[in-house]
Amino acid sequence: MTRAPRRHAALFAALQFAASPAFAQTLQERVEARLAEVGPGPRFGLVVADADGRELVAIQPDTRFVPASNTKMLVTAAAFAAIVDVHAPDAEGGAAVRLEENGAGAPDVVLVGNGDARLSGAADCVSNCLAALADAVASRTRTVNHVVGDDSLLPDERWSLGMSWNNIQSRYGTAISALTLDDNEFALRVLPGAPGDPPRLDFLPYYEIDNRARTVAGGETRLVADRMPGSLRVRLTGTIRADAAPQTLQLGIDDPAHHAAWRLRNLLAERGVRVGGEVMVRHRPLGPADDPARRGAAPPPRPPRPEPLARLTPPPLAEDLARINKASQNVHSELMLRRVGLLRGSGSTADGIVAVAAMMEDAGVPRASWDISDGSGMSTYNRLAPRGVVRLLRWIEGQPWGEQWRATLPVAGVDGTLARRFRGTPLEGRLFAKTGTLNATFALSGYMTARSGRILAFSAFANDVPEGGAATAALDEALILIAEAN
Repeated sequence: MTRAPRRHAALFAALQFAASPAFAQTLQERVEARLAEVGPGPRFGLVVADADGRELVAIQPDTRFVPASNTKMLVTAAAFAAIVDVHAPDAEGGAAVRLEENGAGAPDVVLVGNGDARLSGAADCVSNCLAALADAVASRTRTVNHVVGDDSLLPDERWSLGMSWNNIQSRYGTAISALTLDDNEFALRVLPGAPGDPPRLDFLPYYEIDNRARTVAGGETRLVADRMPGSLRVRLTGTIRADAAPQTLQLGIDDPAHHAAWRLRNLLAERGVRVGGEVMVRHRPLGPADDPARRGAAPPPRPPRPEPLARLTPPPLAEDLARINKASQNVHSELMLRRVGLLRGSGSTADGIVAVAAMMEDAGVPRASWDISDGSGMSTYNRLAPRGVVRLLRWIEGQPWGEQWRATLPVAGVDGTLARRFRGTPLEGRLFAKTGTLNATFALSGYMTARSGRILAFSAFANDVPEGGAATAALDEALILIAEAN
C-alpha cells in the first residue's frame, strides 16, 4: 500500500479537529463512525486495551468472527508454552533414512518423516538437505529395492475440517504430512516461447503437464494451473507475454510422503544407486486412539523406531515459529499444531487443539470466545472473539517467553505480511501484529505503541466483506486514530 501517506492525510486532519474542545465525540464514537463509512455488508469486531486491561474501544467484543490466519497466533503461542527450548536444534524433528531387509536381496530405503517442516530438496541446499540422506544411502549400498516414504509418526490427516476443497490444488491448501519436503509445493516454471506458441516449461516430472497456454505478443500475462484432487495431471491455460520474465507457479501436493520418496529415488539414481523397486508410502490411518475424547486418559505408547542409517538435525524451532507468523506459512503452522499435540498424545489435530485449550484456560480466555479446527486458519469453522484474543495477548506479555513470541509477529511497514501496510503513518515500526485474510475476511491482532508510548493490545476483525470493500483500510485508520488519541 504505497499510497498510505496520502490515504491517511484526511485522517490526520480529523485527529487535529478531534483535539479541539468543540469536538464532543468519544473515541469509541469516532472509531464507530469511521467503520460505518465503509457502508453496509461488513461486520466489525474491535477491542483495544491498555496494560492494565482497561478497554479503550470495544465493538462487538464477544461476537465470534472467522479469524483466518489469526489462528496461527494460538498455535505459535502454544508451542512457546509447551516446548521446553525452542532455541535448541530440533533434534527430534529431523527426517531420517534407514535400510530394511525384505528378502528380495537388495534392501528397501525408508525415508522417515519426524514432523519437521523444513526439509529441503533445493539444488543449492546447505542445511537440512534431502541430498545428505541420499549421500548416506549411496555410501552404504549401490543397489536398493523399494524407496518408501514413511509419515506414520502422525495420523494421516492431510487436510483439516472446514478447509475449502478448491484450495487443495494450491500452495495454500497443500497436504499436511510428518514427511514434508519443500513446503509440500511443486514448482512449475513457465518461460515464454515465440508468439503463438505454447510457453516452455521447466519442472521436475512428478506431475504430467497438459500445456494449453499460449505466448502472446501483447496483452497480459495470466496463467492458470488446474488439477483435480488426487490427480497427477495439471492443465495449464492462459497467456504469457513474449517479453515476460519466467513465471513460477507453486502447486499443492496431495501425498507429500510419496513425493518426498520420489525425489529421494531420483537423487539416489543421480548417485549411481540402482533402484529396482517402486516408490511406496506408509501412512497411519486416523483412528479412535487419535481422538482424546475417545481414547481415555492417555494414548497408547508409540512403538520404538529402528535406529536410522542417518538423521538430519534441523535449525531451532524458534526460526520456524517466526516464519509461521511473519510469512503466515500454512503448512508449517499445521505441522506445529500437530507437534504440540504429539507432546500429549498421538500428534493428531485434536491433540494439538487440546494443547491450545490448556493454554487458553491458563490465560483466562473463556471457552465460548474461541474455537478452532485447524492450525493455519484455512478452516471456515474457526472462530475468535476480539475480547478473548486481547486477553490472550495480555497474558502472553506476562510469560517468560512473551517478548520472544512478540518478535515473531510482522512489524508494520517493515517486514512480513505487514511490510507494505502503515507506511508513512504514526504506526510504522510501532505495530506488531498477525494478519489474516480469507474469503470475505480480514483480521489483525497484536500490539501497538500509542503516541504516549504506552503499549496497547488489540484485536480487529472484519467479516462478510463485499468484494472490493474498504474494510482493511478502515480498520487500519481506526487503529491509527486510537494510537494517536492515547
